[in-house]
Amino acid sequence: MLLSVVVSVAASVAGAGPAAAQAGDRAPTVDVVKVDGLLDPVLTSFVAQSIDQANADGDVAVVLQVNSSGSVVADAELTALLTKMRTSAVPVDVWVGPSGSEATGLSAMLAGAAAVVGMAPGTRLGLDGLTPSPEVAATAVRTVPTGTVGAQEAQDLGITTFAAPTIGDFIVNLEQVETRQVTQGDQVRRELVTQVRFTQLSLLDQLFHAVASPAVAYLLFLVGMGLLIFELFTAGVGIAGVTGAGAFVLGCYGVAVLPARGWAVLLLVLAMAAFAVDVQTGVPRFWTGAGFVFLVVGSLFLFDGYPLSWITLLVAFAGAALTFLSGMPSMVRTRFATPTIGREWMIGEMGRAVTAVDPDGVVQIQGALWRATTNRATPVEELDRVRVVGIEGLVLEIEPEEGGARDYRERRPRSATGDAPTDDASAGGGGEPDVTSGD
Repeated sequence: MLLSVVVSVAASVAGAGPAAAQAGDRAPTVDVVKVDGLLDPVLTSFVAQSIDQANADGDVAVVLQVNSSGSVVADAELTALLTKMRTSAVPVDVWVGPSGSEATGLSAMLAGAAAVVGMAPGTRLGLDGLTPSPEVAATAVRTVPTGTVGAQEAQDLGITTFAAPTIGDFIVNLEQVETRQVTQGDQVRRELVTQVRFTQLSLLDQLFHAVASPAVAYLLFLVGMGLLIFELFTAGVGIAGVTGAGAFVLGCYGVAVLPARGWAVLLLVLAMAAFAVDVQTGVPRFWTGAGFVFLVVGSLFLFDGYPLSWITLLVAFAGAALTFLSGMPSMVRTRFATPTIGREWMIGEMGRAVTAVDPDGVVQIQGALWRATTNRATPVEELDRVRVVGIEGLVLEIEPEEGGARDYRERRPRSATGDAPTDDASAGGGGEPDVTSGD
């Protein structure tokens, strides 16, 4: 007679973490806690809280559904979590799955401290060549392979005790779980009586956990700096600046959590600074090439033990090339084309201060925003009317509408032939100026 295992799960998915409930208010429950990604502070804290909650609720078991390639928390924090697993009154079990998942690096120590371990076909388990510290190694209740092994190899080594292709197959074979046999035709099915509750990180915790992955942290770090440079060459503060600041902060968090090499992070910052030098000129030159050298070296050696994938690197390098070889230089040339070709028309134009100019700020002239400077003796308040009295490079020199230290009307116009300015006395053709007697 064919024996098949079918699990009927009354599951409630808790998006914000383990739900608080009293043991007497509900039937015996198995908590399934999803451990996906690197063991960072957010995920480690979530697993520890889930174990504490299960003990408080009197649950029959906690099952960690693991797909993790390592740990980025301190040894003391990892040791504390493994010790909590081993000493928990509620058994803490580990299932590596579904197919294609792994528990490698130091995250394999979760299996070492678990009460029962199961693996789906096509999964891998082992330290992958890493050597845990003595404190972490002391928490293991079973041997963890120094390399990596598959599901069948793990069963042969005694790491797992039964086949578990799915999470349901694993749960139904746990001793603490209550089941019943149901006969349907010539098949005998085992039906789960114990309730199963799935828990996962809250949305905010998911955000910070995602940011702490190498690819996401790296790209956010670069995108944030790129948008801040873009904002640097546009007047005012816009969406790019706000978005760039947010991405940069999140990227910095991820880089801080992950094992990043300080000198590689510095190279990425220097790469952006080098790009900015040539963006200001509007033409990619030496510093753009230097920036790409810094970017490539910093990217390849950024994270210790967690190299970035070629897809991530390709996206970063292609994005940098499009941005700093074409996009931003073109934007700067277009933005400042008028004042570099015919800037005399700007002299005397009236506008309004978008920010306080004391001595630097931003003004609006004929609907366009410009960076501006004024004499320290004549600061301009926000929204005050201003007059353009000069232009130096890409910066306008302005003064208040009234009471300026310099008056544009004192600037005498050039003659039609471009000769030096002429005064009223010499405009008549030479000789002494006419003088009318007062008599």
